[in-house]
Amino acid sequence: MKIDLKTNKNLTASEVLILYQANKWSAADKPELLLKALLNSHSLVTAWDGPKLVGLGNAISDGYLVVYYPHLLVLPSYQSNGIGRLIMDKMQEIYKGFHMQMLTADGEAIDFYKKNGFERAGQTEPMWIYSGGDH
Repeated sequence: MKIDLKTNKNLTASEVLILYQANKWSAADKPELLLKALLNSHSLVTAWDGPKLVGLGNAISDGYLVVYYPHLLVLPSYQSNGIGRLIMDKMQEIYKGFHMQMLTADGEAIDFYKKNGFERAGQTEPMWIYSGGDH
């Protein structure tokens, strides 16, 4: 399987919805806002198997010191093939040397991010106001 990574923002709502619905993410319930959010991210890395979108990750950043990674998704049928790692490696290439790289992880994602160099941030507690129901 040859996966191509792209950093352009050429996505359609239907491509994005397939990915988010397959992963049961509640952001799929707001398709117009989801696409706008992704397209307005500081960075967006997409993974393609030919013409098929199989994964994506995005970043919100001030461009100098701090980056937050809100989304990293891979189609379930493509998971465990290193695609998430490819996306994260590309993000690390873009944000190498930043003072702080942040994300929120739960469930099985915790071990994935630990393998990618992330660790619990001291004694901090994740906090949010969240309208989704998937976490």
